[in-house]
Amino acid sequence: MKKSKWVLWIALILGVSFFINIFAENGLFDYFPLLFFIAGGLLIYYGLRGRSQGTNKSDLPTLSKKREQSYVNAGMSDSEIDMFRQTMNQAKKQIEHLQATINKSGKLRAIDLRHDTIKASKALFKEIVDSPKRMPEANHFLYTHLPNLVDLTDKFIDINEHQIKSRDTYEKIEESIQIIDQMAALITIDYQKFVSDDLDDLDVEISIAKQSLKQNGNYKEHEAR
Repeated sequence: MKKSKWVLWIALILGVSFFINIFAENGLFDYFPLLFFIAGGLLIYYGLRGRSQGTNKSDLPTLSKKREQSYVNAGMSDSEIDMFRQTMNQAKKQIEHLQATINKSGKLRAIDLRHDTIKASKALFKEIVDSPKRMPEANHFLYTHLPNLVDLTDKFIDINEHQIKSRDTYEKIEESIQIIDQMAALITIDYQKFVSDDLDDLDVEISIAKQSLKQNGNYKEHEAR
């Protein structure tokens, strides 16, 4: 039942109870406070719930008609669209946060350059947005690898900014860098796996194009220089 209908029913109960209390000769007065507090509690509950839900939705970027239609065309229900948008909005914030954190450290920037972590994250994000029904294929990226990398880099920055570092601190820093490097590599693998079908399709198209060129006598093998 929608919230507006709940409000109407509760208001009706309160009104009826109030008039019964006024015109009743005896006995019913004892029930009015109980009904009043129950109805009032329900009003407060649904009011807070509605405010919470409104806050979550207002945090999402505006959904364009074109994008909304693409979700509908993909066969997604309203609840699936909401869940998808909330998940991707969270991922976008995590990627932006990760990029800002990486820029704070030369060691983290080196890892990013080695694995193209941010580039791979943004590219995978775009691929998921363009193919929302394939989101389950990116579960490791969305729910494990990306959030873990955000947490690890945040903790690395905290430790690395200690003014006085002990031997244990330096060991923790080195261990963190190694784990961050491995996690960054996993994100690149996540992207490669997600687009692997596209690469296979490209291989097929290249093969067909080569055959066509060979038949026409226009194909030349690539010569190494």
